[in-house]
Amino acid sequence: MRFSTGTPASAPDIAEMVARRAVGYSLEAPFYTSEEVYDLDLDVIFGKHWLFACTEAELAEPGDYVTLDVGRHSIIIVRDDDGNVRSLRNVCRHRGSRILENPCGSVGNLVCPYHQWTYRTDGSLIFAEGQPPSFDRQRFGLKSVSVRTVAGLVLVCLSDEPPTDIDEVAAVIEPYLAPYRLQDAKVAHQIDLIEGGNWKLVMENNRECQHCDVGHPELLSAYFAFGLYAEGDDRPRMRAVLERYRAAEARLQSACAATSIPLGGHRELDGRPTGYQISHLPLDGAGISFGAAGAQLSRRLMGQIAVPQFGDMSLHLQPNSWFHMLSDHAVVFRAVPVAPDKTLVRTTWLVNADAVEGVDYDIDSLTAVWSATNDQDRAFVEMAQRGASDPGYEPGPFAAIEGDVEAFDNWYIERLREHLGLNEAHQALLTQASGQ
Repeated sequence: MRFSTGTPASAPDIAEMVARRAVGYSLEAPFYTSEEVYDLDLDVIFGKHWLFACTEAELAEPGDYVTLDVGRHSIIIVRDDDGNVRSLRNVCRHRGSRILENPCGSVGNLVCPYHQWTYRTDGSLIFAEGQPPSFDRQRFGLKSVSVRTVAGLVLVCLSDEPPTDIDEVAAVIEPYLAPYRLQDAKVAHQIDLIEGGNWKLVMENNRECQHCDVGHPELLSAYFAFGLYAEGDDRPRMRAVLERYRAAEARLQSACAATSIPLGGHRELDGRPTGYQISHLPLDGAGISFGAAGAQLSRRLMGQIAVPQFGDMSLHLQPNSWFHMLSDHAVVFRAVPVAPDKTLVRTTWLVNADAVEGVDYDIDSLTAVWSATNDQDRAFVEMAQRGASDPGYEPGPFAAIEGDVEAFDNWYIERLREHLGLNEAHQALLTQASGQ
């Protein structure tokens, strides 16, 4: 099997790499290092799919906004005066100036700082100085971007033809998330972290926990680490863990039934444009939250959750986000590429809107586990980026417990294959030409 090195990749090279992608192996080096692949990713993946942008809690009041930069695109996500969530191009219709430069804030109207063209929060133009009487303001409102809210999560799509399967995905995941009432929560804390690695390495790292045993001791204080052990492991330690797990699982199933949350989960990480996975697992120890040994971190529970021992509701959305919902808070993550070897990861902690900082929760305690985990993951991703950039790198085989990494890479290759128009006949020809 012949693999490409980390040298720049032309369009034909990319098509050949897509065609010969080896199932069950990591991707070839240029997928992580090439400027040309990075540009293609911005166009095909981030330009044509639903992206997690923010939570409704970040847009609590009319005029509250978040900006999102994706490659050359800049978007304003804002709650308008009627309470609706809007997504608008951050480009003035006069001479193209950026309107908002801050990552978040609150406005009465959207005012361009260059020549003061003024827009309502729904994007309609209300002031443009010096225009003739014939000027039609209705023609020059801010351009809109497709936006969709799903149980308090705000998704945007830059394409004029967004994937329509979002309706099917939303119908599956909304019943799982609805009792948490994320749209009524409040932001307790938010941090941005630049990871020195390609965005796909960030997502691959997130999609597995094989490294957790040595890499995330704080996180494993609350999790049952079954993925680290072989099926049928009969050591006394594992028998004790399994007994605790079964007891915690029984309590969780009872709590879910009382809260009308569906039991079980759904996994469609590849095979559709809007890949997703949702699962609900019990936590170890106290079984409540990410405190030491599963201890509770906020005194006020989320939304309609009435039982503290409510485990971890985990959601993955392709291509750029993952979420953890617990009885007492939620943690949401958004990854956005900023260079072939740099990714911006934003982490947001949400709590009940009535929870009082310093009374019901403490910021340091609330954020300790994932602040540590994020920094540990940053180091792993940066090591992986250095490795993928080394001439000695070639794709290696995934372990059995890295199935979600394989699913992510397969989803990614599916998207490129579709964009490049690679049907089976084309793939066969390219694979043959590449010498596989």
